[in-house]
Amino acid sequence: MRTRSHVEAPLPWHETCWNTLRGAKESGHLPHALLVTGPPGVGKRRLVTLLSCSLLCAKPDGRGLACGHCRECELLFAGTHPDYIEIGPDLESKSSEIKVDTIRRLADSDALTAHRGGFKVIVLDSAQNMNLSAANSLLKTLEEPSPDTLLCLVCEQPGRLPATVRSRCQELRVPIPSEAQAIPWLQQHTSAADAATLLRLAHGAPLKALALENDGLLSLRARAFTGFVEVASGVRDPIAEATEWNRQAPAILLDWLAGWLSDLLRLASGHPAPVLINQDKIADLRNLAETLDPRVGHHYLMQILEARADEHSSLNSLLLYESLLVKWARSFRKSDPPIMQRG
Repeated sequence: MRTRSHVEAPLPWHETCWNTLRGAKESGHLPHALLVTGPPGVGKRRLVTLLSCSLLCAKPDGRGLACGHCRECELLFAGTHPDYIEIGPDLESKSSEIKVDTIRRLADSDALTAHRGGFKVIVLDSAQNMNLSAANSLLKTLEEPSPDTLLCLVCEQPGRLPATVRSRCQELRVPIPSEAQAIPWLQQHTSAADAATLLRLAHGAPLKALALENDGLLSLRARAFTGFVEVASGVRDPIAEATEWNRQAPAILLDWLAGWLSDLLRLASGHPAPVLINQDKIADLRNLAETLDPRVGHHYLMQILEARADEHSSLNSLLLYESLLVKWARSFRKSDPPIMQRG
């Protein structure tokens, strides 16, 4: 739990989820295990933090939010509350896996018992990273819940959890907000001129959109896109560009690449007003779409999606980028090369 100088309010698109949680708490029907799911960047962890603070606070306000001033809040914000536990991958390990020994420690009766007379809150983040032995070990805790103990599993890929674990939790799905909710919020928190484009690049997830700007990824994307167009134009060597791309993680770059191809295929479809992810690159994308065979584009997109599905494998990223960019260059050999727009 990070130290906080104030208690945050639910995000605009969290209101329905928050009211559901508050109602369950006030009626005494809060589940013993909550599976909080949703795509990256929608604020799952923030919602779980608000709930944890509310459950441990001695004097929640009328909206059910923690007061931020009582002794319980002070302990929680200082990271020393004995009734709040966060569990995740070993920070000293190179693996993101949550191992069985970490989960077994939860079975200790002392770990599951509140020390200060209120709730005990245990947050397991990210739950999909449990190995099979860890997930099986968690079943005992789920099957024999302790009174006033809430186990929160934060999970972006619930399909990776065993069905036996999912069936013993109550799922709360945090949705992608509408643009009407997300864009005004994003405009208040970013200096980007085009919040709508930033949001589309993040597939509608506002916190992910914010990270794109804050982490300097927009400038890296611009450079990668320039190389993408120049390889198609024949003025950039694909092997040299692959070396530049290798500075970026496959999870991010393959996502950009899939977005560029998806937009190209939308433009090639002939739709008079296609909705594009990369609206800020529309001039270059139109030029590419005019010379790209849609059949070749569809095949290439499938290769990108397959590579993205295997992004957690031990595949050499440089070899992957070289393969993809060489195939991309060959896609335009029998056609007039596209011209990149300047300015």
